Amino acid sequence: MVLFDNMGSVAIYTTIVVTALLTYGVAGNPFAVALDFLKNLVLSPRYFIHFIALLAILYLNKSEMRIERNMDYTVNFTHWFKSIEGSFVANLQHTFENSALTTGLVFLYVVGLQALIIASIGVYSYRSKSKEMYYATCYAIMLNYLIAIPFFLFFPINEVWSFDPNVRFLMLEAFPKFETEYRPLSGLNNCFPSLHTSILTTLAILSVKSGNKKWAVLVCTCAVLTIFSIFYLGIHWLIDMCGGLMLATFASVVGIKLAKVNVLRLPDTLPSRLFAREEVK
Repeated sequence: MVLFDNMGSVAIYTTIVVTALLTYGVAGNPFAVALDFLKNLVLSPRYFIHFIALLAILYLNKSEMRIERNMDYTVNFTHWFKSIEGSFVANLQHTFENSALTTGLVFLYVVGLQALIIASIGVYSYRSKSKEMYYATCYAIMLNYLIAIPFFLFFPINEVWSFDPNVRFLMLEAFPKFETEYRPLSGLNNCFPSLHTSILTTLAILSVKSGNKKWAVLVCTCAVLTIFSIFYLGIHWLIDMCGGLMLATFASVVGIKLAKVNVLRLPDTLPSRLFAREEVK
C-alpha cells in the first residue's frame, strides 16, 4: 500500500499526527498549545534562543551530506558490521515480513520521529512555569546530532539492504519515491549510530522523567516499535541500534543536567515580568 507520493504528503501526515499527539499529551486543545508556543517565542528570549539553536543543529545535519560530498574520503566500514552480525537483519525481516506490518512501520519511521519531537516540545512547554523538560529536550536533541554527525562523516556505514543481498528495502512498498524524495535528508552511509534509535529513545527517557505517565507510555511504545522498524525495513544494523542507545542515554542525562543549570541559574527575562516590577515600584 502506497502511503507517501512525495514530501508534501509526509508533511500533511506529520501535521495530522502532531495535532493528535498534542491533543493526547496535554488533554486539551492542540491549537492552544501552538498559540502558547508562539507566545513563548515572542516573550521569552531564552526560549527563543534555544529553539533557534535546535533549528540550527537540524540544519547542520541536513547540510552534512553536502559536506560529505565535498570530502576526499572514501573509506567504508560496513564490511566490519556484516562480519560481526552475519544475517541478523535478514533473518528478522524474513520472519516477520507482512504487507500490513510494512505499511504501519513505514508510516512510523517516516512520520514518527519529527512528529514526536514537535509534540514533545509543545507538551513540555505548555502551561509550564520552569519549562525544564523543554530545555532538556532541546539540549538532548542537539547533543544527539552534534555527536552523530562526525560519525556520519568519518565512520561511514551503509544501510543493510544496500550491502546484504538477502535483505530487501521494504520502505519502497509504502514510499516508492523514497530515494528521490527523502534520501537527500538521509545519507545511504549515515547508519552509525542510528539517529532514529537515539532520538526516539532520548524522547522516551525524557518522557519518563517528565512525570506525564500517559505521555511516557505512548512515547516509549513508539520508541520500541521504531527500533524494531529499523531492522524490519532493512535499514540499520544491530550495532547501529546499540550505538543509538548509548548516545540516547548520554544525551538524555546531560540534557537534563544542562536544563537544571539553565532553569535554576539563568533568569528568564520576560517583558511581562519587567512590566510587573515597574508597576510595583
